[in-house]
Amino acid sequence: MSIKIYIFDRLYIKPTVLLFIVFCKLKNQMRINQFILSVIVLIIFNTKSFGQEGLPIYSDYLTDNYYLLFPSMAGAANCTKIRFTGRKQWMDQDESPNLQTVSINGRLGDSRSALGTIAFKDQNGYHSQSGAYLTYAHHIMFSRSELDLDMLSFGLSAGLIQYKLDESSFLSGGFDPLISGFEQSATDFNIDFGFSYQYLDFYAHGAIKNLLNNDGINFNEQGLSYNNLRTYLFSTGYLFSGNSSDWNYEPSLLFVHKDATKETFIDANIKVYRETDFGRLWAGLSFRNSFDGAEYLNSQDQIKTQKLQYITPLVGLQFNEFVFAYTYSYQSNSVVFDNGGYHQITLGFNFGCRKKRYDCECPWIK
Repeated sequence: MSIKIYIFDRLYIKPTVLLFIVFCKLKNQMRINQFILSVIVLIIFNTKSFGQEGLPIYSDYLTDNYYLLFPSMAGAANCTKIRFTGRKQWMDQDESPNLQTVSINGRLGDSRSALGTIAFKDQNGYHSQSGAYLTYAHHIMFSRSELDLDMLSFGLSAGLIQYKLDESSFLSGGFDPLISGFEQSATDFNIDFGFSYQYLDFYAHGAIKNLLNNDGINFNEQGLSYNNLRTYLFSTGYLFSGNSSDWNYEPSLLFVHKDATKETFIDANIKVYRETDFGRLWAGLSFRNSFDGAEYLNSQDQIKTQKLQYITPLVGLQFNEFVFAYTYSYQSNSVVFDNGGYHQITLGFNFGCRKKRYDCECPWIK
């Protein structure tokens, strides 16, 4: 029987891969002989792995950064946006999972076309991936007046992604024929396509990420490859105005389905905005729940099932042209590798802003 366990807030992994992660975390705290290490590495490279996926899907899109998920949002706002994000788990560990992104997107003058670019680096122990995307988006207005937001957008991103698996330190105890002892690396080209529709305070986004098949470093000794990284996303939300025009409430949903693993999860989000003289404050809460159950053995050797779940509170501030946001994600499953959460900071700057056109609150545009 194949038993799977949730470790991080991405995909489930099999126990053989779990052994390797445990080794990565504890290698500086205890001595593991070369034989055990060889066995672990041998098992891993004869096991299916879906670690590579391009830019991971976290909750950073909620920090005024929908462009990270949807190419069609490039240049949708009134301003050109620069965003930096940094995410890290296990703050006291040097090789803990971490992610950094930088993005910029904006309109081409007064035209309906826009450009954007994203660069990222994602590291998880000995495995890492880095890449860059270039985006073109086009926005079609259906309203007769610029006061009414009624816009359909399409976007296409093309990018290069480099995957690495560093085995150079695996042979510190001497030669082993089961370990290559060098850094495996592969660079692939892929594209994302997305659309957005925005009508006043309503929005809907969709995207297909990783349209092309990529082998990367997902292979094993039997020559099997796992090259389908295709992911489908759909998001929708609406902004409600409170009794006071200074307060607004935005419930939203994000639906994600990964074609290869058949993994499906949904984010249920709520954000509250407070308009101020200097800009905008916001706070929110996101709950992610997977539809797929993962099996594990409890202390009584009973097979149990759990679903990936984590909760993410977030706060943010826009002070004139500057943006700051913080999110903290806590995995609420009963079987986890660590009780610590995931910290993420977003820094942003808006410039080249056009005259505010739309008679709506719509903070993702204004």
